[in-house]
Amino acid sequence: MNQLGLPISLNSSMLLKNFVANQELIKSVSQLFQNQQSSELYIYGSSGNGKTHILQGAVLKSLSDDKNAVFVNCSEPFPEHLIEFMDQISLISFDNVHLIASEKEEIFFDMFNRARQSKVNILVSGDSLPADLRVMKDIKTRLSLAAVFKLEELNDEFTMMVIDRQMSERNLKIDSKVFKYLFKNFSRDLKLLLSTLDDLDKASLQSKKPISIPFVRKFLNLNNQ
Repeated sequence: MNQLGLPISLNSSMLLKNFVANQELIKSVSQLFQNQQSSELYIYGSSGNGKTHILQGAVLKSLSDDKNAVFVNCSEPFPEHLIEFMDQISLISFDNVHLIASEKEEIFFDMFNRARQSKVNILVSGDSLPADLRVMKDIKTRLSLAAVFKLEELNDEFTMMVIDRQMSERNLKIDSKVFKYLFKNFSRDLKLLLSTLDDLDKASLQSKKPISIPFVRKFLNLNNQ
């Protein structure tokens, strides 16, 4: 089981079982591992709502089942060599298709078609409906044929739930008042919050001080808030 030599590292905490929103989507993704026929899913929504979590979670599930799977971030250099190995892949995730460079669109289209021909399960994420993407028409048409799911904006309750689960997995306890302070004075973007909490955890360990509101305020230079 491998990523066929790709240098992209997966976040081991982005498991399907940890995803708390849109259970209909989770059910559809889970069926990919049970059905005999391959499927194509397109997932869209704003940044920080869990698109990368779903796509990496699907790849991690395939790898845990001892099957080849690949995660491709379309905003990074494109792994053109994958076309040669498509018949060896069980599942491929294309994240951030809306960020793909225009000169790579033909390669993406060829890769997507080769995956379909090889009966590979395909997941693609973007920031809008396929028809609204700023990519070549053939890509829009192809993605429109997939099962399309929208990830809604996470409310504070769901965001808190996701963060709490991630912190529990790391045996890290943080007072809920700290989260509320971050929501109010820093950001509600889940991706940014999780990254910031990682930084706070490291700073806390180095300074041997707990993650408190004064600690967060000083670390993030929020002295006036």
